[in-house]
Amino acid sequence: MKIAQLVPAIRPLLSPTLAIAAALLVGAGLIALTGVSPFKAYGVLFRESLANYYGFGNTLTKTAPLLLAALGVLVALRAGQFNIGAEGQIYLGGLGSTIVGLYLPGLPGWLHLPLALTAAFLFGALWGWFPGYLKALRGVNEVITTLLLNYIGLHWISYLVAGPLKDPAAPTPFSPMIAPSARLPIILAGSQAHAGILVGLGAALVLWVVLQHSALGYQVDAVGQNPIAARYAGISVPGTIMLAMALSGGLAGLAGAGEVLGLKYRLFEKFSPGYGFDAIAIALLSRGSVLGIGFISLFFGALRAGANVMQRSAGVPVTVVYVIQGLTVLFVAVGLVLEQYLWKRSPVSMVLEEQA
Repeated sequence: MKIAQLVPAIRPLLSPTLAIAAALLVGAGLIALTGVSPFKAYGVLFRESLANYYGFGNTLTKTAPLLLAALGVLVALRAGQFNIGAEGQIYLGGLGSTIVGLYLPGLPGWLHLPLALTAAFLFGALWGWFPGYLKALRGVNEVITTLLLNYIGLHWISYLVAGPLKDPAAPTPFSPMIAPSARLPIILAGSQAHAGILVGLGAALVLWVVLQHSALGYQVDAVGQNPIAARYAGISVPGTIMLAMALSGGLAGLAGAGEVLGLKYRLFEKFSPGYGFDAIAIALLSRGSVLGIGFISLFFGALRAGANVMQRSAGVPVTVVYVIQGLTVLFVAVGLVLEQYLWKRSPVSMVLEEQA
């Protein structure tokens, strides 16, 4: 493959990789200010999250919801919509899977588990479709509605697990355990890594095929890039927006299902530590690339998995990890600005874009 062909192919990974490297470099300076060796801190962080068997299992566990929710945000972005309601859609997905896991006992596992995942997808899809409907047919800004629905979803779950769905024998608000037939299997023995990561990878593959090689993907991209031209081309812009938002919410709902069916086996309040908000950053960092989302989700998952170990072993506060995440987003934004004014005006880049 010629270099001119290779560069556009790896460009989706190039920008986040440079941003991550720059963020780690600045993060090293912050760690050094605390009196701890950055080499020791980063060594502990990545050894315990990627090179250690149980740590890697923990990384996969945290990568799964990030990957699924970020894929959902990506679908909305490709359609020109900014879905910041992934957090609420995660909670609704967890609710859907819990209802099927609790109230359809006696089913065989090959049927019960797919039904629970389907319910999670549908609950999340409904929570994503509603702001899509308001945007497409009523002109309501989807940023506001998805933001508000986050809080409604979270507090609704809190009410349910403290009331109608509360386990009578539980000392704290959480639901009874779901049936074993509805649980995701463990893929690394002795660790928490469950099959949710396989669901995420399967969803990423399907989404990549749909977006790159189907009429629906072309339709979503056309609406996202120029809805007026898409309308003249005969594409239903409102229908595409609602469909994209429903798919977006459904994928985030699957992320919630993984937390219930694969990790805790019950529903409880605030079970997501902000996966939906991290997913927004991951989707933006990926710049529309499904491959980039997989790469960045693994990086964010490793940071989350290794943060506590780094604090215990190296004495570096967990908040440093969140600073690194924020710096990564910041450096990608800086890269976008530089590319706008430098890269795109380069004659070389113009040739590469013509060949892409």
